[in-house]
Amino acid sequence: MTKITPSLLLASLLALCLHVASAQAQYVRTCVSMARGDDANTCHCTTPCRTFARAHSQTLSDGEITVLDPGDYGGLTITKSISINNDSGGEASITVTVGTFFGIIVNAPADGYVNLRGLTIQGVGFGGSLGLLFRTGFSLTMTNCVVRNHTGDGIQFIPNASSNLSVSNTLVADNGGSGINLTPTGSGTVKAVFNRIEAYNNSIHGILVIGAHSTGTINATAADSVAANNSARGFSVGSAAGQAATSLMVVRSVAANNNAGVFASNSLATVRIGQSTVTGNATGLSTSSGASVLSYGDNNIDGNGDGDPAPTTIPKK
Repeated sequence: MTKITPSLLLASLLALCLHVASAQAQYVRTCVSMARGDDANTCHCTTPCRTFARAHSQTLSDGEITVLDPGDYGGLTITKSISINNDSGGEASITVTVGTFFGIIVNAPADGYVNLRGLTIQGVGFGGSLGLLFRTGFSLTMTNCVVRNHTGDGIQFIPNASSNLSVSNTLVADNGGSGINLTPTGSGTVKAVFNRIEAYNNSIHGILVIGAHSTGTINATAADSVAANNSARGFSVGSAAGQAATSLMVVRSVAANNNAGVFASNSLATVRIGQSTVTGNATGLSTSSGASVLSYGDNNIDGNGDGDPAPTTIPKK
């Protein structure tokens, strides 16, 4: 009979504990790979995972998921501060099919920062899908992304507290809802910046900013962006009586070939336009219920179906 000494028993227990700790380890940086990835791996960059969901579970809060090569890495729900970066030179995609509904859901902590770079969120088929749904978190930053062909909105940002949205160098196109839908709830302050956004061929609006479900303040800016060929409005802002004061600044941008180029609804909603072009729309600039669309007097507003009535001009400061 084999005799187990105390020292051998201790060594065996220590080895078991080390194995368990290793199996449960999380990393500041994890990696995904189409060519070499396997979700049975640890997701360390020497043994990458196959999906974003597995890598998310293996990444520490405030950590980073790196894409090593092109591929479809599946959808995920984000519940921590995290960055997902694709600088691999090829497409890192998330395919949203019937029954999956969302490409990415952000349910981050109130102080959570989420950064996404170089991702394509592609809708396929029918099923009421959204590309990205942001519910909670302090900040979402999207750079160099494509969100297209969803039956609902491309990007839906509906925080219930103070938060920030920054989207740059991003295409939102061919969606059955709006390209970007910013509709906060609660009483917080929401700030959004859209820089070099292309919002094309969406079945409702290109960029929509709504304060009707919030009692806080909403301040949004769109710069160097294009909203074209959208079925309703290129840039649309609205609120409701007793709800959030809501404003959108549109600078060096284009609203072309939409039903309405720029629209604002309710006296708490204001759009300010400078150095921008509004052309080819059925209606160039439109307001309702006491809203304001104000021009700095340096825009190109011409060739729209309403005869291009002169907007209210305000001085530059």
